[in-house]
Amino acid sequence: MPTPKFLPRLMLVALLACPPWAGAARLLIFGEQHDQPDQQRQVADEVQDRAAQGRLAAVVLEMAEAPHNTAALPREATPEQVRAALSWRGWPWDAYAAVVMNAVRAGVPVWGGNLPRDAMRGTMRDTSLDARVDDATRAALAEAVRSGHCNLLPATQEPGMVRIQVARDLSMAQTIDRVAAGAAPDTTVLLLTGAQHASRERGVPLHLLAAGGWLPHEVRIVMFGKPDDGLQADERRSAVVTPQQDHCEGLRQRLSAGSAGAASAPSSAASAASR
Repeated sequence: MPTPKFLPRLMLVALLACPPWAGAARLLIFGEQHDQPDQQRQVADEVQDRAAQGRLAAVVLEMAEAPHNTAALPREATPEQVRAALSWRGWPWDAYAAVVMNAVRAGVPVWGGNLPRDAMRGTMRDTSLDARVDDATRAALAEAVRSGHCNLLPATQEPGMVRIQVARDLSMAQTIDRVAAGAAPDTTVLLLTGAQHASRERGVPLHLLAAGGWLPHEVRIVMFGKPDDGLQADERRSAVVTPQQDHCEGLRQRLSAGSAGAASAPSSAASAASR
C-alpha cells in the first residue's frame, strides 16, 4: 500500500491516465453541514431520483455506525425498524429520515459507516493512526478540530481528536470498499458525511485511493456553498442557509463540566470539525 506522502503524485498520474470524463463515478460523496436542513433535503432528493432510475447501489452514512445496515429489511419496514437496524443514536433522526427512508422504500440498503462509539477511547490512544496522513494533512485536520471545538479543546486532547477524525474516515472508506465490491455494474454508492470527511485531500477519498482499487475519476465529491473553506470538491451546489444559534456556549459548558464526550457526540458544536 503506498504511503500517504506519495499519494498526491499517484493521484496526478492516475488523473493523466484516466481523465474525469473516462467513466461514471462509482462513489458519489455529499459533504454537508450537519445543521443545514436544505442540504439534507437535496441529498434525500438525490437518493430518491437515483434509486428510481436503478442507479443507486447503496447509501453509506456517517450518522450510523459500522457495520449496522438495513440490507435485511423489506421496503415496507417502519422507521422504528430502520432505526433499530442501524442502531441509530445521537444524531437527529428527523434531519436524516428522508435520506434513509427514501433508500429503504426503493429497496436500496443503507449502511452505517462511522467508527463505533465503543472504539473512540482506544482510537484516541492509537498512535499508529498518525502515519495514515502526512504532516500537512495532519496539521489541516488539527486546525479543523480546533475550529470545530470553538478553540476550547485542551491541547492535550488534540492529537487524540485528530486520530478519531482519521479513524472515522478509514471506517467509512472500508465500508464503501465492501459495499462497492458487491454493487451491480453502472451503479453508484452514495456517501453522506460532513464536509471535512468528504474533502478529497484529507477525508474519505484520501484513504480510498491510498488503499488501491479506486481511481480519482471514480469518486465524485459534491459540497454545498462557496469554495472558500479550503476543502476540495468536484462540484459546489447552492443551498438555503438556515441560521443557527451559537453552539460554542453549549460546548463550553460541556468541557467545563469535564465531558470528554465532545469527541464522540455528534452535536452541532462537536461535529463542526467534520463539516
